[in-house]
Amino acid sequence: MKPLSLIEEGPGGRRGPKGRHRGRLLLPLLLLVLACSPIRLLKPNQRLLHKVEIKGADQADTERLENLAQQQPNTTLPLPKLAIYQLGHNFYDSTRIKNKMRRLLARYDEQIKAAGTDSAKLGRLLNRRERRVKRKQLALDKGNAIMRLGEPPVLYDSALTRKSVEQMTTYLHSEGFFRATVYATDTARSKRGLWRGFLYGVGLRKEQPRVDSTGKVRPRRRVTVTYHVTEGRPFLISELTQTIPDSGVARIVRQGMGSALVKKGDRYREELIGQERSRLEGQLKNAGYYEFRPQYITLEADTSFQPYTVRLRTLIANPAPGQGHRRYTLRHVRMVTDAGVNRTLQASTGDTLRRAGVPGQLPRVRRLGIRTDTVTVDSVEFAAYKQRYSPGVLVRKITLRPGQYYNLDRTQRTQRLLADLDMFRFNTVSYRKVPDAVASDSAGRHPSTGQLDAIINATPADKYQITDEFGGTFVANLPGPFINVRLKSRNPFGGAEVLEMSVRAGFEGQLQQTGGATLGTESIYTTQLGATVALVLPQLFIPFRTNRFLTRYNPRTRFSLSETYVNRPEYTRSNFELTYDYIWQKSAYHQYVFSPFVINLINTPDMSDAFRARLDSFRVYYGSPLYRSFVKLLVPSFGFSSLYNSNDINQTRNAQYFRIFAEMGGLTRDLYRTRLDKATAGSDAAGLQVYNFARLGADYRRYHRLTPRTYFVWRLNGGAVHALSRSGGQYVIPYDKSFFAGGSTSLRAWQPRRLGPGGYTSKRIIEIKEGSIIRTDTVRDFLSEQPGELLLEGSAEYRFPIYSFINGAVFTDVGNVWSLQNNPALRNDPNSTTSEAQFRFNSFYRQIAVGSGFGFRFDFSFLVLRLDMALKIYDPTAEPGERWALKNFNTSANPVAFNLGIGYPW
Repeated sequence: MKPLSLIEEGPGGRRGPKGRHRGRLLLPLLLLVLACSPIRLLKPNQRLLHKVEIKGADQADTERLENLAQQQPNTTLPLPKLAIYQLGHNFYDSTRIKNKMRRLLARYDEQIKAAGTDSAKLGRLLNRRERRVKRKQLALDKGNAIMRLGEPPVLYDSALTRKSVEQMTTYLHSEGFFRATVYATDTARSKRGLWRGFLYGVGLRKEQPRVDSTGKVRPRRRVTVTYHVTEGRPFLISELTQTIPDSGVARIVRQGMGSALVKKGDRYREELIGQERSRLEGQLKNAGYYEFRPQYITLEADTSFQPYTVRLRTLIANPAPGQGHRRYTLRHVRMVTDAGVNRTLQASTGDTLRRAGVPGQLPRVRRLGIRTDTVTVDSVEFAAYKQRYSPGVLVRKITLRPGQYYNLDRTQRTQRLLADLDMFRFNTVSYRKVPDAVASDSAGRHPSTGQLDAIINATPADKYQITDEFGGTFVANLPGPFINVRLKSRNPFGGAEVLEMSVRAGFEGQLQQTGGATLGTESIYTTQLGATVALVLPQLFIPFRTNRFLTRYNPRTRFSLSETYVNRPEYTRSNFELTYDYIWQKSAYHQYVFSPFVINLINTPDMSDAFRARLDSFRVYYGSPLYRSFVKLLVPSFGFSSLYNSNDINQTRNAQYFRIFAEMGGLTRDLYRTRLDKATAGSDAAGLQVYNFARLGADYRRYHRLTPRTYFVWRLNGGAVHALSRSGGQYVIPYDKSFFAGGSTSLRAWQPRRLGPGGYTSKRIIEIKEGSIIRTDTVRDFLSEQPGELLLEGSAEYRFPIYSFINGAVFTDVGNVWSLQNNPALRNDPNSTTSEAQFRFNSFYRQIAVGSGFGFRFDFSFLVLRLDMALKIYDPTAEPGERWALKNFNTSANPVAFNLGIGYPW
């Protein structure tokens, strides 16, 4: 999505008088809100909680202690919630709302009486009355819409302060500070303004007690609560012992001591002890103890041995006196690949008969009977009414085998691998205990090994799935509708493959990017068409057979074929891409992709003569590589990427994102370039260019969850690309492999791909007609794309709730792109030096652009709509003396950039 400028400008790019009047009205309103004291909202004997402080916590987690405070002051950043509430309170009249509700109920009572016995009309009236009464009741309970956007004043409650002290003390004891103490003091002070503070500071005014009309001293109304923490010396773990009557369990526990979370010399922490308890349970369940429960594990702490030390004893009790823990092995592993099909058929048949109006009792639907199509592969049984999935493929996703000990990790891994196939709506793994033989000992001190039957039930997903997406953009003052249609076919060839086909069509407004004086104001439509076909295989497509070891990494192979077609008045351009990828996962969060074969074929079959002349002038006078986007280009390459993402789709976790990629292309061009030129001579493919290059990049993102709905997110992104050898005397890379800065997921104060390179000021020649005389002039070029060979950018964003599903964000973006080589063509530009576009260690920090802004996120759970508004703070490509861009606010050099999009920017 491209940034939009929707601000009306007056002559010369200045904001018109309408904007100035609006600003004059907003300033007094803002000052009025800030001047009003929230104390006016308080009743007698009520005090406002102003601040909460924690003092004395040196080793304990201060943030955890702050969260234990039962009261928190009103939010002030980024929105003054109390001031907003107070603004709404000025327009709030509860008596007026009650009178409206009374009249509303009376009016509906009359309408209900008039409706008589008309049940349909009565139902509509009752529903309408309920909605309107609920709306009025909400206003009575929580205030009007402006008040609900803010926060009511937090009234200080000493009882909650005492409860906070108790919880903080308990928390410190759980962290090993057994002799810690906490007490609270509440200090009430008045908030001095700047003028009063100055008078008190110079001694011209002294503190005087505040008295009321009766002469009594009035207490201060703003309260600061300070929690004083005395941690004391922490207790350390001095000894670790075990008491485990079952010798088999004791042996398993000793084998896992290397991965123990609690170690000698560590501080006593109950949270870590709870994690150790869970680790022991998982270790024993992975060793075959199917019936083991966490209640059998007890960790006892003894502090009476030496001062400030803890002896920790691990006790694992037996299920009953004289009875040991029993291990289980798997007897059979059976998978049902069409679980629920019989019930679904009966339900759908019954619904059909009911809708058809069949009188009397519905006839019994013939059951499908026993699943007779049973196949055994690698000792795993596959049962179905009819085998639709290749058992040879499914068995690679099942890590359970007869004869193995019961293992919880393998059970969960099997479920995850089957879910990743995208063949089944859901799958479950259940176990059934096999009855013991008569002579077996199942309840003694050393019970015999039991047996389990593993049953995997998988319900098939729909074979075909169609998703469509309708939407629109608003770019260059033109609305642009688009549509995406995707078709997914599951198991098309019986091997659990996924075939995906998608088509996209849309119109998008764009400004002309090259040419004369009128291009800055002329908007045109671009037609964009695209189609993609992809086939995903649930295994590595290689000429030799892999062992079962790779199964845990969920290997897949993806073939993809896509075509993108762009039609503009000046040209038509197509990009054909063929990719061959190997995909595997180290964990649920970490994915690798190796692409041994990627081919891009770029062609511009039609181009107007005027546009071709403009590209040549840009190349000659300004060194622009834009012309390379419109040549016939073959880009063969291979690449590798690693992606780690611990966040969810709605970005609600305290998480990290890290992606690195490497790509190399055209390494073998010397082997076939001459032969290719001969083969294509005189044909439409004549002049096909092949460039070699190496491209590297890294993208790191950190998501800090401050509160359940408040986040601080930052990002660092960078990359470099360079040609491996010269082409025509220059190091040339494919234009599509260049890096760009600016846009809705980059520096949002700049239009997409319009920032940089470095401090180079891009210019364009315009023609100005004055009567019968036409003269030329040089102006800044805000329309042409600015590619670079090096990218450095970063962003920081604070996300917070505003009201209901509306969230806000304040952000700052920094970065730029640079060239890695000195462009000799730029020497033809008398207004620029050749070094401004090139990256240099002694000057690049002065060429980092800065933009900042505010945004809204409309979170509908299934979809997030984003609107970001950004301004340039520092523009390194502007003329010297004009680079601090705020003084050019709302001009053609620094318009408000509006970015519309779906989802979060990153």
